[in-house]
Amino acid sequence: QVQLVESGGGLVQAGGSLRLSCAASGRTISHSAMGWFRQAPGKERKFVATINWSGGTTVYQDSVKGRFTISRDNAKNTVDLQMNSLKPEDTAVYYCAVGRRTTTSRDIRNYDYWGQGTQVTVSS
Repeated sequence: QVQLVESGGGLVQAGGSLRLSCAASGRTISHSAMGWFRQAPGKERKFVATINWSGGTTVYQDSVKGRFTISRDNAKNTVDLQMNSLKPEDTAVYYCAVGRRTTTSRDIRNYDYWGQGTQVTVSS
């Protein structure tokens, strides 16, 4: 079992930045890809970014490319999401998740463990 705790969410004006962190406990996540997803009110949870086990490969949703950066520290068992140039449409609850594989995936079905989420609100 893995427990994930997200932090770093909050209220920010459009154009601002936030850094989300996800801390894992219970077992190492160093052999797993990790992902960030988000869910806006009344909408499905959607893929944002993923990183492979080593951190050497990252994949992003098109709408966040060039603005968001996913990174990981396997020694600390953490994964972060740096979000710059935030837009009101980025408003959502953000979740981190542990992948079933070492390689990246956009598919939500390839993730086993989830955190409780952290709210990000971007005002215009």
